[in-house]
Amino acid sequence: MTARQDNRPPRGRVGAIVEGAALAAVPAALCACAAFGVEQAALLSFATVAVSLLVFFAGFERRAPRLREIMPAAVLAALAAAGRILFAPFPDFKPVSAIAIIAGVAFGRRCGFLVGSLAALASNFFFGQGPWTPWQMYAWGMVGYLAGLIAQTGLFDTAPKTVYVYGFASALFYGLILNLWSILGFFHPQTPGQFLAVYAAALPFDLTHGVATVVFLLALFAPWRRKLDRICRVYDLRND
Repeated sequence: MTARQDNRPPRGRVGAIVEGAALAAVPAALCACAAFGVEQAALLSFATVAVSLLVFFAGFERRAPRLREIMPAAVLAALAAAGRILFAPFPDFKPVSAIAIIAGVAFGRRCGFLVGSLAALASNFFFGQGPWTPWQMYAWGMVGYLAGLIAQTGLFDTAPKTVYVYGFASALFYGLILNLWSILGFFHPQTPGQFLAVYAAALPFDLTHGVATVVFLLALFAPWRRKLDRICRVYDLRND
C-alpha cells in the first residue's frame, strides 16, 4: 500500500492534532476543576500543564528543526526575557506578550509558543522559579501560539489594527489563566462572589498588561516584522 493509498492522516497533521489537544487540555482541566470542585485541583492542573508543555516540546524536537529555525526563537525569547527584567520596576508593564505575538506572526505558531514559554522560564531565573513558572510558560506560550494561528488566516494583513486588539485581549487571556490557577490552587472560593472578587482584585494588573502589550506592539510590530519577514525569505524558514 502506497502512502497515497493509505487512509491514515499525514504525520504532520497527526502531530498538529496531538499538539492542539495537549494545549487545549490545560484550560479544559482548569474549567473542570472549577465546575466540579475538585479538591486536588492544584496538583491535577499542575500535572496537566506540565504534560502539555512536555508534549509540545517533544513534538517540536521530533520535527528535527534546523539551527536556522531555532535561532530566531532563541534570540526573540532572550530579548523578551531581557525586556521583562529591564521593566521589573513597573509591575505588569512588560514586552513579553508583544514579542511572543511578533514571533508567532513572523515565524508561525510554534515559534510563538517557544518564545513566550522560554522567555518566562529564562526570566524567572531572575524573578524566582516556583510552581507559577509552568503556568507562565504556558500562558505566554499560548499568547504567541494563538497569534500564529490568527496570522495564518491573513487577518493581521487584511486588517492590520486587529493585531493591537489581539494584543490587548491576549493580556486578559494571560491573566485569566494565571488567576484561575491561583483561585483553584490557593484561594478556594466558596461562592461566585468570592470567585469574582479575586478577578476584580487582579483586573488593574491585567489591564496594565494589556495596555503595555499594545504600547510595545505599536513600537515594535511594524519595524520588527519587516526585518523578520526578510529573514524568513532569505533563509527559507518555515512559517507554520
